[in-house]
Amino acid sequence: MIKYSFIIPVKEINNYIKESIPKILEIERNDYEIIIYPDEIDNNFNSQKTKQIASGNCGPAEKRSLAINDANGEILVFIDDDAYPEKNLLDLLDKDFEDKNIVAVGGPAITPRNDDFWQKVSGAVFLSSISGGNPERYISTGKKKFVNDWPSVNLSVRKNAFITVNGFNSKYWPGEDTLFCLDLLKKTNGKILYDPDLIVYHHRRSGFKRHLKQIGQYGLHRGFFAKKYPETSFKLKYFIPSIFFVFVVSSIFSIFFSNLLLILYGIGYILYIVALIKAFLDIYKYETNILICINAAYYIFFTHLIYGFNFIKGFLFTNELKSKLRSTELKN
Repeated sequence: MIKYSFIIPVKEINNYIKESIPKILEIERNDYEIIIYPDEIDNNFNSQKTKQIASGNCGPAEKRSLAINDANGEILVFIDDDAYPEKNLLDLLDKDFEDKNIVAVGGPAITPRNDDFWQKVSGAVFLSSISGGNPERYISTGKKKFVNDWPSVNLSVRKNAFITVNGFNSKYWPGEDTLFCLDLLKKTNGKILYDPDLIVYHHRRSGFKRHLKQIGQYGLHRGFFAKKYPETSFKLKYFIPSIFFVFVVSSIFSIFFSNLLLILYGIGYILYIVALIKAFLDIYKYETNILICINAAYYIFFTHLIYGFNFIKGFLFTNELKSKLRSTELKN
């Protein structure tokens, strides 16, 4: 009997898939299957418990929704192509789903040990609440708790609940998981559980440009969602980077202002430096390579600026978002 179905959307069979499938197969159980949704089937790739189903050229949200018809498992385990789970993932899910009120369970997506230096710098940015906002999404921390939003890189859902909400009923990417979780809570009256021990490893973007491109997309979508879906996204923490962006831009013209205003800007920058030091110390708890922590500090500064600018763009000037067709677009 199949209890779990791993669901992996991807443009095509790539090196990440060739790494992640063997990792999943290290789970020594016989009650799961793996379904990969490439645009087209690659006949040169075959593996145990694994089947490919061609989805055609569509986005990750649409690919995941195909599991309604194709998956045999009672629980759908959503994971990205560039991620892989700990061996105990299904054992933990057994326990978490014992509570019938829980319709979904999410856990952290941790930077793998074998990622390169700059991938680890990118991942380190998210390890502080000051820099990334939700460190529990990127490191195993805290206790189990109920949440209202969780990324689909590590999200497991009861299939009957998935059917109830008609899957990832969204054309957006990224951000489809936010709308999906909103649907899930509204239409099933169930709960989404965060389990800090439910770990997958998720490769990060390598390089400054790729990191900022990803952050820009997140900011744009969150700004648009704050306007269109305030239940999940109209929150102060999402506006703070935009406030900082306006502060930095306006400070450039501070030479034309009064001395008092110059002093206030100076105090603002001092407070931000203090916040960066706090973020540095938070990151150092989990990442002991001092060079990674130092580089993460200036990554954080530009992360705040790019996110803040794009949030404003999404909130004030975007009437509709163009759907990103493939996750690989943000990796290039």
